[in-house]
This record gives sequence, structure tokens and C-alpha cells, in this order.
Amino acid sequence: MTVRTRFAPSPTGFLHIGGARTALFSWAYARRHGGTFILRIEDTDVARSTPEAVQAIIDGMQWLGLAHDEGPFYQMQRMYRYKEVIQQMLVAGTAYHCYMSSEELEHLREAQRERGEKPRYDGRWRPEQGKMLPTPPSGVQPVVRFRNPLDGIVAWNDQVKGRIEFANGELDDFIIARADGTPTYNFCVVVDDRDMGITHVIRGDDHVNNTPRQINLLQALGAPVPNYAHLSMILGDDGQKLSKRHGAVSVMQYDEDGYLPEAVLNYLARLGWSHGDAEVFNMEQFVQWFDLDHITASAAQFNTEKLNWLNAHYLKLADPQRLAAEATRRLAGQGVTAAGGPDTAAVVALYRDRVGSLNELADALHPFYVAPKPSAEMRAQHLTEAALTGLRALRERLSACAWQAAELGQAVKQTAAESGLKMPQLAIPLRVALLGLPQSPSIDAVLEVMGRERVLDRLAAVLSA
Repeated sequence: MTVRTRFAPSPTGFLHIGGARTALFSWAYARRHGGTFILRIEDTDVARSTPEAVQAIIDGMQWLGLAHDEGPFYQMQRMYRYKEVIQQMLVAGTAYHCYMSSEELEHLREAQRERGEKPRYDGRWRPEQGKMLPTPPSGVQPVVRFRNPLDGIVAWNDQVKGRIEFANGELDDFIIARADGTPTYNFCVVVDDRDMGITHVIRGDDHVNNTPRQINLLQALGAPVPNYAHLSMILGDDGQKLSKRHGAVSVMQYDEDGYLPEAVLNYLARLGWSHGDAEVFNMEQFVQWFDLDHITASAAQFNTEKLNWLNAHYLKLADPQRLAAEATRRLAGQGVTAAGGPDTAAVVALYRDRVGSLNELADALHPFYVAPKPSAEMRAQHLTEAALTGLRALRERLSACAWQAAELGQAVKQTAAESGLKMPQLAIPLRVALLGLPQSPSIDAVLEVMGRERVLDRLAAVLSA
């Protein structure tokens, strides 16, 4: 059997963390077994589906690097196929027309609730041998209902939750096509899964109640039933349902917040799945290890601190040129041009171990490209007369110094000693003059990367202020 999985989001909003985890697990399972990963856009909710939401899903998948092998397929472009199958089912007797109005159905359910019964369609238009059906009312467009089995159970061995079963008596003859002819969600999913040869359906456990209906539909169509794996929900840091304040935001928001996609992927992989004690791994390792047996049936809990730790870890490993490009893009968003300034990759190398996000990295790089303006408070605290005297002597020495970190560091030390200052008494004012901050990486490295002309100009500006 060739494994075929699918990710089938509804484009009624952005791609959020829960959806991204579903996509990741479906993608990884297909990759692990040399199979095919399909992207399907379930856009039949015309009132809520938007082109912007479709693009947001595709952008999120691309940013994460979850490339699909087939698709994207759009359900709205397959309407002809759904109507074709509905006609086949009407002919085969596995579906039938129902002329019950929505008002009649609501009255029926109200009466059932009053009697303490579960509200459900009573099958009055269901054809049975020897049964006299009512005369179809004139001018009424019927819905199409699925002829669900009346007896027995529908069951499956869920790859995450174990055996799950429903009594067919609890499932009524649900609608598969509305009065205007548009097919319903459960029906479209089944036709798509059959036509696309889906072998494994990995999705959130909010779909568990849909599964028995879909299995019965598949069996009525004579189609093979996929293996199902229903993933438990993701909770926030506080143990409550995930909300916007702790993670339930667009995947692309993580890009805007300065996360690397590999950090987000690594984190998502550990949300409800494990491989021993492994916490940090790349996607090649994940694909080699991934299986459905080690997905936990209990809810996973989002942990922002762990995601931040992973992001800092991957920043240390990332290619400096890539980080430079990301930082430059963020600086450009602030109206800052890095062109003509210090080598961005060299500046990145100074800070990559000191920041937790790309946004923090861009903020750290900012003063290398925009001359700082120390506040009056900063000047009063650090740029004292003694410090300015030391900086004046240092500028003179630096103007003739070989521009290498070792030589520059020695120049600072010698100037401090000759000025009667301790090293911090000169190095901190130097940082304030160059960067507007009292702290930075090693001052000799900062001097080397910033370059002679820029250092001398900034010292001159402070000394003349």
C-alpha cells in the first residue's frame, strides 16, 4: 500500500498552530513511508471562505517548508463530481430525497427534546419496502439524505485513541446535499478521500464525531476506509483552551515575531509526540523517527518558554548570511538601510548568541547603521569629564591603530591605564558613544566590525556635543 495523506483546511481564517501541527504530522507520515502528501482546500463554506485565507494557508505551509506533492485541490472546483456521485447514490438507493421543511424538522426536534429524547431526523421520507411515502409537496426543493444503516455499530481502531465505536441507531440519515443542490461537508470529504486514494487521515479530535458518518458513506460507496488518527487538542500555557494570547495566532505571526521556521517545526513536533528524550532535532531526523504509535492521546500543552529556548538554539546554528538577510529585512521595515554600513553578517556573528529572536537581532544591529543619540541621563551617568578625556585620547590613538581586534583591544587598555581609568570606566563610555548602550559584545570586536571611519566619526560627534 502506498501511503497517501492529506491536509485539508477550511479557508475561513489563518493557518494556526493546531492546523500547522496536523499538516506537519500528515506530511511527516507520508515522507516516512515514501508516500504522497496532498493539500486540499475545503472551501465549500462560501460565506466564510476568502481568497486571503487561502493565501494565508499556502504562505504558512511554504514558510514552514511543508511542501505538498499534489494539489492544492479546491472543493469548489469539484462540484460536478459531488453531484455526479449523489446521482449515483440516488439510483443505488443509498440516498433519497427528503421534502421535510426546516420548520417541520425544528418542531420535530423540539418535541423530542420535551420527551427527553435525542433530537434527530425520524426518517419519514426514508424509502422502505412496503412503506407508503407522503406525496411530495409542490414547489418544494428536497434535500438529499444518506440512508444510514439502522442497526449495528460503526467502529474503527484509531491510531491515537484506540478503538472507537458508535451505534448506528445514534446516527440519523444526515443531509448530503442541501435544497439548492450544494453538497455538505461530510459528503465532500468522503468523495475526495475516495477519489484521492487517501490511506491515512490525520486530523484534530474535533472530527471524531464526523468519522462514523464518513465511514458509513465510504462503505456505501464501496470505497476502502482509511486509517484514522485523531490528534488531541492543544492547551495554552495556563492549561486553558488555546487562545490568541498564547499561541492560537497565524503561523505567519511567528515569522513576524522573529521565530525561525525550523524552531517552530521542532516545537510543533513535540506537541503530543515524542521520541525518547529527544528535544532538539531537524526535520530529517523527525521524518526518520515519526510514527503514530507515539502520539499521546492526552491534550498537549503549549509552552512559550520552550519555544523561545528552541528559537535561541536555532539562531546559534543558523547560517550568518541567512540571519543577516532576515535582520536586514526587518531593519528595512523600520526604515533603516544596512547598505554601505558594517558587514551585516559580521555584526550578526557578534549577537547571534545573545538574542532570542530575529526581531531582537535586528534591534541589536540597529545602532551599527544609525548613529545613536545618548539621552541626557545616559550622558550624565557615563560621559563624565574623566570619561570624555579618556575617549579623546583613545580617538587619537585609534586613528593610527591597525584595525584588528587584538590591536584595538590593546589600544583601549593602554588608553585606560594612561588616563588613570579602570577598564570599565573607559569601555562603558566607549559603548555609549558608539552604540548608545552601556553593554555590548567584546568592545574590541565591536570596534573592528564597526570600522575605523564610523568609530572615529561617532567619537568626534560625542566629543563635540
